[in-house]
Amino acid sequence: QVQLVESGGGSVQSGGSLKLSCKHSINTLDVGWFRQAPGKEREGVAAIYSDQSMMYADSVKGRFTISRDNAKKTYYLQMNSLKTEDTAMYYCAADLRCSWGNALLVSCYRNWGQGTQVTVSS
Repeated sequence: QVQLVESGGGSVQSGGSLKLSCKHSINTLDVGWFRQAPGKEREGVAAIYSDQSMMYADSVKGRFTISRDNAKKTYYLQMNSLKTEDTAMYYCAADLRCSWGNALLVSCYRNWGQGTQVTVSS
């Protein structure tokens, strides 16, 4: 069982930046970031594969960057040019159980963190 702990959420004005961190208990290969806004389904934001391939949702391309530091057992989501519609609870997930093409699907991950809240105000 992989333990995942997110941090770095907070409140920021539109156009600002935040960097989320997810510390994991083992060096997992495939990880992803997801978010869930009130009243909406959880959606994939970004994912990074063992070969460093990355995938992004269209809504965050060019603004968000996923990265990892295996030595620190931590991966990150740098979020720039934040918009009010980015407001959500953000979750990290590990242990991809589907093909890479499905890396942004909620159902493809076995392990989840508890989430960290991101609030963007206008």
